[in-house]
Amino acid sequence: MKKKPSSPRRQRNREAMMQTILETARGIMREEGVAALTMQELARRLEIRPPSLYNYYKGKMEIYDELFRLGFELFSRAMQEAADAAETTFDDMRRSMEAYMNFALQNPELFKLCFERHVPGFVPSQESMKVVNGVMESAMSRINLWAERGGFDPKIPMDKAFDLVNAMMHGLASMHLANDPQAPMGEGRFGRLIPDAVRVFEQAWKTA
Repeated sequence: MKKKPSSPRRQRNREAMMQTILETARGIMREEGVAALTMQELARRLEIRPPSLYNYYKGKMEIYDELFRLGFELFSRAMQEAADAAETTFDDMRRSMEAYMNFALQNPELFKLCFERHVPGFVPSQESMKVVNGVMESAMSRINLWAERGGFDPKIPMDKAFDLVNAMMHGLASMHLANDPQAPMGEGRFGRLIPDAVRVFEQAWKTA
């Protein structure tokens, strides 16, 4: 006998519960650490029995994967908005660094899950990696656009330029998150350094 398809109402209820599970998981990760997520604690906070969670997700690694993909989708949107507002190469670089740091401050648990290795044994699914690859391709296309606009040291290959900018961008965001997580971008020991970081690249490459 064929299984009857779920009614629209039942499907909406299921999707709402899955969203609640993800939001609750993010809360645990933010409060206790990214690797602290357990199905038992998740069930406790949701006030349900742990086996009930498996009606929605196969286990915590699948929840991590959903959040990993969500993180990159939100990150991609923020970076695209920064790119759309930029007028020059180094304006784009500044806006990109600001968007990166703001993403870290607004979504610390997703930032750590997506860009740092906090969960032993977690391997993103192929579906999630497609999202990641799309973000990386978009970032590289922007680096190439920067090169076309001029201002880069021609002796530094584009892949190295990409890694240099990315390392500076991540380093500032990570250090700010670790040292001044309550301070907005533009304040604190590391949060105020973005204009200086961009100036370093601009001066180095313009005089190369």
